[in-house]
Amino acid sequence: MDGHQGGGSLAEFLRARRSVTPPEQVGLLYGGNRRTPGLRREEVAMLAGVSTDYYVRLEQGRERNPSDQVLDALGRVFALDTDALAYLYRLVHRRSGSRRSAGARTERAGTGVLRLLDAWPHTPAHVLGRRLDVLGGNALGRALFSVMERDTNLLRFMFLDPVARDFYGAWNEVAEDAVAALRAGVGDDLDDPRLIGLVGELSLKSRDFCRLWARHDVRAKTHATKSFRHPQAGGFTLAHESFSVNSAPGQQLVVYRAEPNTPAEEALRLLGTLAAGPGTGPGDPVRQAAGRPKGFDINPEREEVHPL
Repeated sequence: MDGHQGGGSLAEFLRARRSVTPPEQVGLLYGGNRRTPGLRREEVAMLAGVSTDYYVRLEQGRERNPSDQVLDALGRVFALDTDALAYLYRLVHRRSGSRRSAGARTERAGTGVLRLLDAWPHTPAHVLGRRLDVLGGNALGRALFSVMERDTNLLRFMFLDPVARDFYGAWNEVAEDAVAALRAGVGDDLDDPRLIGLVGELSLKSRDFCRLWARHDVRAKTHATKSFRHPQAGGFTLAHESFSVNSAPGQQLVVYRAEPNTPAEEALRLLGTLAAGPGTGPGDPVRQAAGRPKGFDINPEREEVHPL
């Protein structure tokens, strides 16, 4: 995806990070004659301890094998955190074709993980794939995200379904985090055809996605709070924690919780009542086979998502 829709080249990453790094962040005065709010190439070169010509070659894609010492220096200039620095290293040291087969395989949540989710009837939880597909969830998790009526991919829902902007209380923040999590989740599998297809579709249909994808932010899902405006349960805020599924590298188990004696706790009780209808229990065979938000099915043969 070097230079194309996937946005996976070293040159693109450096240009993007330079454009969003304010001069004051690195101790430089902001001059009024700057054409962009970011750093100049010569400033990055000076701060990283390399020649301007060498840095220009990096941004132009004419130099693709900088040393680890140079990568660390660039990481300091751009204030990259652990996830973003690891991503930068993968762009340089990636092994051609090493993970294409991994990206081509159908992602499925393991039976053991789904049973674990069912053992938490009072805690919304779901499993996300590397491209932020919802691979499974318990009854309360499906009730929480019951507004996803068109797709099981969080990014498609977030950027292409108008309902999402009302569902998430802080849509802009959630969208930024989701796009950054996508980059972190795909790792060095930058030639994954499914990723290319997803990014291409969203780039064509959403200006907001284009803008955020072009920033090259990289942040893995960890923990945060999210505000929701649910059509049945109203407004509330939940905390969530994300855990790596060691048996399926790249998958994340996301668990939500409400603080005691809060509107969120009452909202989850209401959602639990709504989820307790026919066909939502752990013993339901359709639930065990799919484990996905109501209204969707994934055909394992064609590996596509279809609304029922």
